[in-house]
Amino acid sequence: MGNLLKVLTRDIENCPHFFLDFENAQPTEGEREVWKQVNAVLQDSDSILSGLQSYKGAGQEIRDAIQKPNDALLQDRAWNSVCPLVKKLKVFYSFSLRLEEALQSLLESLTCPPGSPTQHLEREQALAKQFAEILHFTLRFDELKMRSPAIQNDFSYYRRTISRNRINNKNLDMEKEVNNEMANRMSLFYAEATPMLKTLSTATTNFVSENKTLPLENTTDCLSTMASVCKVMLETPDYTSRFSRDDTLLFCMRVMVGVIILYDHVHPNGAFNKSSKIDMKGCIKVLKDQPADSVEGLLNALKFTTKHLNDESTPKNIRSMLQ
Repeated sequence: MGNLLKVLTRDIENCPHFFLDFENAQPTEGEREVWKQVNAVLQDSDSILSGLQSYKGAGQEIRDAIQKPNDALLQDRAWNSVCPLVKKLKVFYSFSLRLEEALQSLLESLTCPPGSPTQHLEREQALAKQFAEILHFTLRFDELKMRSPAIQNDFSYYRRTISRNRINNKNLDMEKEVNNEMANRMSLFYAEATPMLKTLSTATTNFVSENKTLPLENTTDCLSTMASVCKVMLETPDYTSRFSRDDTLLFCMRVMVGVIILYDHVHPNGAFNKSSKIDMKGCIKVLKDQPADSVEGLLNALKFTTKHLNDESTPKNIRSMLQ
């Protein structure tokens, strides 16, 4: 049985549903070049998540330094605690840039003529799986980041210290590692509640605007089809029973939410409008049928990182489901 199986013959708004084998899809010869490029990025994703999960912050050292600004020992201790953390934050930020490039490579492959997005997803199952893995990573990263308020505190202290040393004509080697321009870009990144989702949303929007000869529908249909894939898989026991790994259910939920958010940012009318090719009521219901603690972050992502939820055109029943 193939990695990508058509499970429904009916169309919803010309958007067919599929069952994707997210666990076992392997690249064909035609996919291999792009797959290798994207895989080189994705193979570092676990270490990024581990680094973020273990991020402890330098809160106590910073508080001690602020309380006793004339104590040179405490100032040095705080600075020496913050510097390796800022280097780690730079690694996370740099990875977001690589992820942005990887997403755009996948979008090029999955939306380019003459094949329709649906045909691409059928033929290029391994690239569809990588697209899903990027979305899964993105939501996982942002969930962890929201639980780490120390990140912004540490980075703010770093920037204040750099500015103070510049005023005092002190030259610190660390500024060569994270200069003012890099610090500004990192600051904007970490100021976002969900920085990786923001990165992917911007990358998708830029992809559409930069490829003016490519119909917008090629991109939005790719996203809506992926959302339909995940919804069908999640609500159909015959399909969820095929998963060999326990975490594949949550994987599907994250992917579904990720493509909904991207669709909402790229499509002029968004994902919640009645004309949307995504069955939002069905997608939200699928999430709410899961244990509350496993989907709280995903429901919050739909509430707070989408663009059109609060539009007047959003049906009241959809809005109330997310309240």
